[in-house]
Amino acid sequence: MENIVIVGGGAGGLALATQLGNKFKRSKTTQIILVDKHPSHIWKPLLHEVAAGSLDSAFDELNYRYHGKKKHFNFLQGSLETIDREQQNLVLAARYDEDGELITPKQYLPYTYAVIAIGGISNDFGVPGARDNCYFLDDKAQAERFHQHLLNQTDRLSCESLNGDKNTAERKDPVLRIGIVGGGATGVELAAELQHTAAGLSGYQRNAAAKVNYKITLIEAGPRILPALSEKLSKAATRTLEKIGIEVRCDTGVKHCSDEGFTTSTDVAIDCDIRVWAAGIKAPPLLAEIPGLESNNRNQLLVLPTLQSSNDERIFVIGDCASCALPAGGFVPPRAQAAHQMASLVYKNLLRSRRNKSLKDFRYRDFGSLVSLSNYNTVGGLMSGFVGSEMRIGGPIARLAYLSLYRMHLLAIHGVFNSLLIALAGRIHRAIKPKLKLH
Repeated sequence: MENIVIVGGGAGGLALATQLGNKFKRSKTTQIILVDKHPSHIWKPLLHEVAAGSLDSAFDELNYRYHGKKKHFNFLQGSLETIDREQQNLVLAARYDEDGELITPKQYLPYTYAVIAIGGISNDFGVPGARDNCYFLDDKAQAERFHQHLLNQTDRLSCESLNGDKNTAERKDPVLRIGIVGGGATGVELAAELQHTAAGLSGYQRNAAAKVNYKITLIEAGPRILPALSEKLSKAATRTLEKIGIEVRCDTGVKHCSDEGFTTSTDVAIDCDIRVWAAGIKAPPLLAEIPGLESNNRNQLLVLPTLQSSNDERIFVIGDCASCALPAGGFVPPRAQAAHQMASLVYKNLLRSRRNKSLKDFRYRDFGSLVSLSNYNTVGGLMSGFVGSEMRIGGPIARLAYLSLYRMHLLAIHGVFNSLLIALAGRIHRAIKPKLKLH
């Protein structure tokens, strides 16, 4: 039996498993296996909406086991521990439940071809206190924990205000201070979405209840936010954020985090009740420890132009955990569109390798970047890979283009008919449910 094993069910891994499952659905000699440490998938660019409560993950998530049955691949829940390349085994760590009871022991999963697609995690750059005192938005569980803490802190301040001052006419609205480190897409989108959440939550309060305002500070070490976009679009995003009351601090490095806030590189204290770290991406450390595979200083595995590991032709690497050089210099950026393009090429190369044909090289096509500032604005540049320069868009057109990115992701894993049904179900869900997740 030939095993093609994909480790990681993110944007690229899930799309690849779906393609391969459909390709080999009638095969009795080739088995497609998807491995992920979580039982379900949610598109990672949506995690800031889960954190803010704008998106109910229970509605938008995809169950791997159910999807595997429909798309003809097997799903195995587990976490990669290492790779035994000599025996061609993926070693999966033992799984335990919340009470420490063993669910599954360490497993050795044989592979004919392995595709590593476990994505990236936030890079705290070794800043003291960051890991212990900040929230990270690397997966659904972290986003949901942040959302619950946000609701708890909002309720606490509202209750304290009601109990502390009976004169509602003179009472000042309490303020919840939120600090976000990182002026990339995740940090900027989260800041705008949280401001929208603050406005939305007040709509569910009776007159006697205190409205809790959010004082959001976005901290960026570089000279401007959204460095992947043009300076003009970065300035447009900054103006929008400042207009809705978000403080943007550029050229501000963070050297220490505590439960009271951040200390900047110039020893300025930024007090925060809730702290979020959204600066930088790296691959999980376990990849750098796999014997015989080359990695860079961000734990990404080095790949050939064919997306095979530099030291093992049986192992392919895609997405944020791959270090893939661009012909003109630099490296493929950690974006969902790159993961999808890599998955498409690996699908073709796996078929070619099985037929002993030469493999094709990866050619990254930059379709541009879009950043959603909640309902306030959307900015971005499109089609830079086609026309050689950035076509800047904003407002409703950019918002429509931003929403279409998620629809394209759904199309890749569900097909046309099911994607249309999901879009219809989404409209019905929004019509009968609160606009914000309130629990």
